[in-house]
Amino acid sequence: MGRIIAVANQKGGVGKTTTAINVAACLAKKGKRVLAVDLDPQGNMTSGLGIDKNDLGYTVYDMMTDQCNIGECMLINVFPNLNVIPASRELAGAEVEFVGMEDMQHILKNNLKKVKSKYDFIIIDCPPALGMLTVNALTAANTVLVPIQCEFFALDGLSQLIYTVNLIKKKLNRTLKIEGVVFTMYDSRTNLSAQVVENVRENLTQNIYNTVIPRNVRLAEAPSYGLPIIIYDPKSAGAEHYMMLADEIIENDIVTV
Repeated sequence: MGRIIAVANQKGGVGKTTTAINVAACLAKKGKRVLAVDLDPQGNMTSGLGIDKNDLGYTVYDMMTDQCNIGECMLINVFPNLNVIPASRELAGAEVEFVGMEDMQHILKNNLKKVKSKYDFIIIDCPPALGMLTVNALTAANTVLVPIQCEFFALDGLSQLIYTVNLIKKKLNRTLKIEGVVFTMYDSRTNLSAQVVENVRENLTQNIYNTVIPRNVRLAEAPSYGLPIIIYDPKSAGAEHYMMLADEIIENDIVTV
């Protein structure tokens, strides 16, 4: 049975989509059957996996507004072992359209339920805001992976998200857990990055992954070529660290499922 991981942080610019893309790609590289779901209206996961947002038949928006089924909007083997449900700008209007829909918080969950058994992992890239799309992702997910940037205000965004997760857990998804926190954009040349990591480790009871994602030029370049880092530059530090993170997530499977 597949494990559904929502990659979320209400704070933007923390490497959320980069993490969603590369965790999905690295898990697939390790032979896991992976479905990546782009739930962000910006569609950056879609374009970051080399998919033309202007040349799509159906998208996640069509699935969630009941204009197609999950199979019709799914792109098969975008990379080996990796299927994708893409997003386009249409998704921005979905928040309004959901209002008044029956069981609107469970739309994504009800759709993913139909295919969950076919995958080892389903990775959802959430929008950087708490709206009905993020609520749908957290209601559907087993766990939440939280990327946080190594910067001074890192804990602020994290505490907001933990509050949201606890709220969803109480109202909509009793079994939801924090998958883990992963530090991104770590700069070994500055004291600040090390201080942030130490501060968060001291103040957080949730699982914190040992792997830290470094600030890396090749990692920043990869999305503009529509490639995950493991294909764009498999020997880069970014590729090495995301593969290490994928290993940790696979090992964590025993604990969280």
